[in-house]
Amino acid sequence: MRFRKAAAAAARLGACALLAACSGHSRTPLLIYSPHGRDLLSLLERRFEAENPDVDVRWLDMGSQDAFDRIRSERANPQADLWFGGPHVLFERAARESLLTTTSGDSLWVSVYLTPAVIAYNAQVLDSASAPHDWDDVLDPKWAGKVLIRDPLASGTMRAIFGMVMERSLRATGDTAAGVRWLRRLDAQTKQYVFNPTLMTEMLGRREGLITLWDLPDLMLNIHEGQPLGYTFPRSGTPVIIDAIAVVRGARHADLARRFAAWVRTPAIQLLAAREALRIPSRTDLPVDSLPPWVRDVESRMVTEPMDWNLLERDGAGWMQYWDRNIRNSGHRSR
Repeated sequence: MRFRKAAAAAARLGACALLAACSGHSRTPLLIYSPHGRDLLSLLERRFEAENPDVDVRWLDMGSQDAFDRIRSERANPQADLWFGGPHVLFERAARESLLTTTSGDSLWVSVYLTPAVIAYNAQVLDSASAPHDWDDVLDPKWAGKVLIRDPLASGTMRAIFGMVMERSLRATGDTAAGVRWLRRLDAQTKQYVFNPTLMTEMLGRREGLITLWDLPDLMLNIHEGQPLGYTFPRSGTPVIIDAIAVVRGARHADLARRFAAWVRTPAIQLLAAREALRIPSRTDLPVDSLPPWVRDVESRMVTEPMDWNLLERDGAGWMQYWDRNIRNSGHRSR
């Protein structure tokens, strides 16, 4: 009996789908791989579909490194139309591997947002005075076993922070040994490498750790949603990631993807993302008085680290491979 009912239901659904197709109500799907999270992606999905009723925006939320790896693995049969979000160095690497096609003019990718890294903390236990105020402060013995870190292999943000450490080592000493020692000391402080960023901030809110290193927009969203979190800007400087968007080579709906990429960079949508999804626009021609007060505050307080992004793009993968094989969890064994 259950089988007959299921078969009948399936037949009805098939008929409905056929009627919808025949009546011309089918919409063009636009598939997006993105680390930007439900809040921003749902906001843009609703707005773009309202302006383009013939389009069905679909997205898969994943880390920026995961998006790169997936697009690379699907090279022979691309599934995504757009890659939306992640450090521009990853997009440069994808461009070098011929994974992208023209997105705007002759450009294979374009900038959308700016994403600074900050030090975050549980605001029920710590305040702005007692929390770490610079990267080296996180290595203080009092934070041992109280640091949560987003798994660096899946995270563009953590790769940028680790890259900053290695670049500082090179500038100061001419090699990466000091940077490796710093990362080893951070590993000794770390309670857990958390694969999912949502879980990481939830753990921080539950006091399963007291501090973390993460990107400001995600933290602002968590604070806005009621998580007991606070943050400080590292005094010595912080990497500010240029967050990009690109059309995937071989995309089924490349022209529509280009239209979406241009749309997210329009002043109206840049300001919409700043006001409702707490993103920092990459455009520099927006009227200052149109920006939310928090964006103006960030721009006045943030010290930008002078990153050599080309060096990070060239050597970053090797640095991360060394970290994964030789440093990850090594400090736990020595505690």
